[in-house]
Amino acid sequence: MKHACAWLIALAFSTTQTLAEDHKIMTQDQKDVIGSIETMTQYFQAGDIARVMESYEEKATIVFEPDTPQPDTGEQVRLFTELSAINPTFDYVAGHEVVVNGDIAMHVAPWSMTGHTPDGQEIKQSGLSVAVLRKQSDGSWKMVIDNPHSGRLLDQ
Repeated sequence: MKHACAWLIALAFSTTQTLAEDHKIMTQDQKDVIGSIETMTQYFQAGDIARVMESYEEKATIVFEPDTPQPDTGEQVRLFTELSAINPTFDYVAGHEVVVNGDIAMHVAPWSMTGHTPDGQEIKQSGLSVAVLRKQSDGSWKMVIDNPHSGRLLDQ
């Protein structure tokens, strides 16, 4: 019994250390940036394009297709609306990396998406998202540049 208690205590301490090493401690700004990205993703999956657009600064640029940055808000709304028709479901497969410098942040995350065409055919895509965000006067973070196709450079 004495050895079992010692083993359990040792296991508890080693588990705590392993968990501490596996989980990076993030600043509140890093957590808020991830929260902004995840909120936008939830609105997109729900088809709420007006709320999706609230995640972006007024003159943001979004890359809907590789090498095709789109700075026009009206076109962004049209493209998001078209994309939402496939009922996308996103997964950030390996988590998020956020680097913050003052009021600017860079978010990097691999993603995968599944959806369905109107005739029921499954669509699967994946990529590497890189987004630049700016902290707003109210403390929230909004995207200035959003490129979900950054991984294409690795494929070349």
